Amino acid sequence: MRTEPPFRADHVGSLLRPATLLQARDDYAKGTLDAAGLRAVEDAAIRDVVALQAEAGLQTATDGEFRRASWHMDFIYRLGGISVAADEQIVVKFRNENEKIEFTPKGMKVDGKITLNETIFGDDFAYLQSVAGEGQTPKLTIPSPNMVHYRGGQAAIDPDVYPDIEEFWSDLAAAYQNEVARIGAQGCTYLQFDDTSLAYLNDPAQRAEIAARGDDADHLHLRYIQQINTAIATRPEGMRITTHMCRGNFRSSWAAEGSYDFVAEALFGELGVDGFFLEFDDERSGGFEPLRYVPKGKYVVLGLVTTKSGVLESKDDLKRRIEAASKYIDVDQLCLSPQCGFSSTVEGNSLTQEDQLAKLRLIVETAQEVWG
Repeated sequence: MRTEPPFRADHVGSLLRPATLLQARDDYAKGTLDAAGLRAVEDAAIRDVVALQAEAGLQTATDGEFRRASWHMDFIYRLGGISVAADEQIVVKFRNENEKIEFTPKGMKVDGKITLNETIFGDDFAYLQSVAGEGQTPKLTIPSPNMVHYRGGQAAIDPDVYPDIEEFWSDLAAAYQNEVARIGAQGCTYLQFDDTSLAYLNDPAQRAEIAARGDDADHLHLRYIQQINTAIATRPEGMRITTHMCRGNFRSSWAAEGSYDFVAEALFGELGVDGFFLEFDDERSGGFEPLRYVPKGKYVVLGLVTTKSGVLESKDDLKRRIEAASKYIDVDQLCLSPQCGFSSTVEGNSLTQEDQLAKLRLIVETAQEVWG
């Protein structure tokens, strides 16, 4: 078994919110619970979910993203220079086997110079560190810098603030470098950049949308790879950084389809992270062939266990799929996880707490049997 991240049995980050926490959030929104009261409920829920991860046998500990409404926007809105566009909405079209769903968060605009004015999620991570037990490595998940651009493109950037788009990219990278340094100084040794853009760009329909808004859809992934590399270029010694890429995860639905082929050669060959969390839970993700581009020394965490339903996978099927992936990449470079978080937004996916725990235990047991 591995003693540093990513671990043979790992998970993406978000976990289903317990009913007590959902009720507290509702009470806070209605004004019947103050901020201190909400945080106390969050603290208790995080203590419990860290213990649950230990019970499942995981070496990773996250706070389940319990203090967030969304995996990415809670972070992005706290960057200096970014404002909520209250009169605009971002529309993301999701679907599953039964229905089509629209995710419509408030829009965002870049109306000032991008800066980092605080250690975003710094207090949250400190609490996670305080409750993580022996043998648990606290992991912080944050959206990659690409998500700041992908959500609105150049249309969301005030040209009076950034007449030269290269200055925007430079300031964004500097803000992220600062965040990485600050969270590293707090003792973070496991940081994950969550990124849907590099997975979405594999979908021709998504590339058509990007081209329609005026961006270079055929080469945007190269800019995004460069942007992450610059953001992590000065990371502290000993910090392991992974990225998670999925095709959308909202109420058990998705937004994009397609294998990793379009971005694979540049992504795996050039992105300077230590590991890649990749979803491979069904045919939407394509085959394992793109893994041939992953160089030695880097790890792929196979997201074979779906978080979109409570149906429990077969251990034998998981082992067969790991074996199939090992035709393209050494099995020693592989790990196992769910394909995405269980609750990328506060609503969560369509499965129970019991289903979630069963899936985490299955991942741990399968990894122990495959890698020892």
